[in-house]
Amino acid sequence: MDVRMAYDNLGAAVSDLAPKRAAGHAASAPERSFVAALWRRRAIFAAIFTAILVAVVVALIVLPVQYLASGSVIVAEQEPGDNNASGVWAQKAGDPADMESQLLVIGSSRVMKAAIAAPGIFDLALEDCAANKGVGALLEISGRPSICDKIKSDPDSMIEYVQPRYSIGNVGRSRVISISYRSTRPEIAQKMANALIVAFLDDQRETLSSGRRRAADWLWAEVRRLDGELRDDDTKIQEFKRKKGLARGTNALIDSERLTSLTQQLSAAETTRAEAAARLEEISANKGKGLADSPAVLASRSVSDLKQQLTMVEIRLASARSTLGDLHPALRELERERDMVQRRFAAEVAGVAAAVKRNYEAANSLVGSLKAQVAAAKAEVGDAMIDQGSIDTLVHGVDIKRRQYSELYKRASELDADRRVLNGSTRLVSMADLPNLPYFPKRLPFLAAGSTLAALLGAAAAILRDRFDKSLRGSAELAASTGEELCVELPYQHGAEQGKTFGLLAPKKQNLPLKPALKLAERDDALQRALFDIYSSARIGDAEGSRIVAVTSPAHGDGKTFLTLAFARFAATMGRRVLVVECDRAAPAFETALGLEGGPGLFEALDATAPLRDCVARTATRKLDALPIGASAKATPPQIGMRIGTVLQATRDYDLVLLDCPSAETLDARLLVRHADAALLCARAGQCSAQEVLTAMEWLTASGGRLLGLAVNMVERDEPAFLKRLLRVAA
Repeated sequence: MDVRMAYDNLGAAVSDLAPKRAAGHAASAPERSFVAALWRRRAIFAAIFTAILVAVVVALIVLPVQYLASGSVIVAEQEPGDNNASGVWAQKAGDPADMESQLLVIGSSRVMKAAIAAPGIFDLALEDCAANKGVGALLEISGRPSICDKIKSDPDSMIEYVQPRYSIGNVGRSRVISISYRSTRPEIAQKMANALIVAFLDDQRETLSSGRRRAADWLWAEVRRLDGELRDDDTKIQEFKRKKGLARGTNALIDSERLTSLTQQLSAAETTRAEAAARLEEISANKGKGLADSPAVLASRSVSDLKQQLTMVEIRLASARSTLGDLHPALRELERERDMVQRRFAAEVAGVAAAVKRNYEAANSLVGSLKAQVAAAKAEVGDAMIDQGSIDTLVHGVDIKRRQYSELYKRASELDADRRVLNGSTRLVSMADLPNLPYFPKRLPFLAAGSTLAALLGAAAAILRDRFDKSLRGSAELAASTGEELCVELPYQHGAEQGKTFGLLAPKKQNLPLKPALKLAERDDALQRALFDIYSSARIGDAEGSRIVAVTSPAHGDGKTFLTLAFARFAATMGRRVLVVECDRAAPAFETALGLEGGPGLFEALDATAPLRDCVARTATRKLDALPIGASAKATPPQIGMRIGTVLQATRDYDLVLLDCPSAETLDARLLVRHADAALLCARAGQCSAQEVLTAMEWLTASGGRLLGLAVNMVERDEPAFLKRLLRVAA
């Protein structure tokens, strides 16, 4: 009644309205956005999302807990403040872009075999394999050998097991390499990671220093050999010197120093002899004149003292003579004293002359002795010089060996220093600690990743399904192909239960029974506007208008019966007398939808077994009558379209006669279209394609019918219902 009141004032003006064409009033094209596609295919999205999320939860429960132990090493670390650009450092540092080669070395089977060969590591790997069988347990159940059994029988296959469990990679853009191992037991993860770290460090030391170590070993062997030879040569030289008496003094050999000393003594002796010879010659020359005046005699102090004493005595004697007589005792005493001094003086002069002679003779003898000693010393020195030449030759050889020893010792020390530098090129940063928290699976990240994956796969499936779906979305897809034909949309009627849950939990496009769907249609403004457009295009009551309209569809289930009855009720509400004729004997629905009692119907009227007025039934809607299919439809009578003309001639009292025809592909539909003034084609959105609609239009046109327009039924809004409600509440 509300709809009837809404259109009471339009009844007089409907006949004057121009037909509503698709160009001006066709609904806009359905939204093809990402959200709209997801909403249209929400059932597919929900199914895939739920399935994957359930699989993630099951995996979270079933998968064993994994622990990850990580350690790190640094490759080619330069010492602080070391700007050395030597070849050793270049070899140590390597190419900064060559980290990938270091990663390959760590992950190589050679280094891993060295790690597994460490004490106890192989047994730990077997324990890890037993604790983390996984697929191996299924293989054992099926009777096939597992990887653990293969490891026990073939130890070389251990690499196949442990290699995927190691994680090796550099940390950012640094030269730090992280080495990790994952296991179901934290202590196994720690020990396995540390074993590979130690094996890599040992391998780096061995690889980088092996050549220098071999060279240094050879050099040290040569140094030891030369050291032994030098010791032997020094012993031989000392023994030779001892045998030859080539002992050295302070500045030279003892023989040379002795010769020098004898030469010096000889020179001094010759000087002394020359002096003695000179004094002796003076004495000899003054013998005639008197020795007392000889310089050599006068040089004696005793002679000088006696000569002075004699002079004093003579002075006293001369003085006494002048005063005393010749026979005076004092004079006699002085004469005796003079005589005694003269005797002593003569004796002292003779002694000095004898001493000078003795000194000359002693000096002459000393010179002769020293000359003999010097000659002997010269001979000894000559022999010593020959021996010294031999010693010098030996010493020269020893010096050459000593310089060679020094050079070899220096080079060996440099190689050892280089080895120490190379040993520091790969340095331990930290060993792996015992992990306390599980690495995999972590509940929140695992569920988040699973939810993300489920959402992505669900969205991808929904979008792909929507992208490859060629079915109709709305009337705009037909507007370009149909030209000036009417194109309207009939919105999808949602049930009350779906409205309570904002359209989230109800199945998509669940067909409502015809009776409640018609009730909902009376309250749907969009649907009533679409029916008004059809009503305007039909121009009911005009001489050029359409009184008999055949309603058909490209296929069964497109909602043509709903369109027929909804349009009939709308026209009756507009004040027109309307008769709906049920012509689809394959799916009769008038009695249930309109609440009619069983009785005669169309087939009885066609067979003339009952008058038409008895076959037509009144409905609860004012000015709306119905002619159901009738009870004789089950007898499969001849085609309806061949005989319905007589029945339609008897319906001139009605302003509008709507024929509910079967699908357009049937012969009945094509025959019925010929008896109608126009045909209204109904296509269901999401089920029928645009090509099928065009084909049905060609069938109707080829059958001689005139197309009134197209109605796309059950068009669903792309936006979610709950979003529409929220927007409505916000407004």
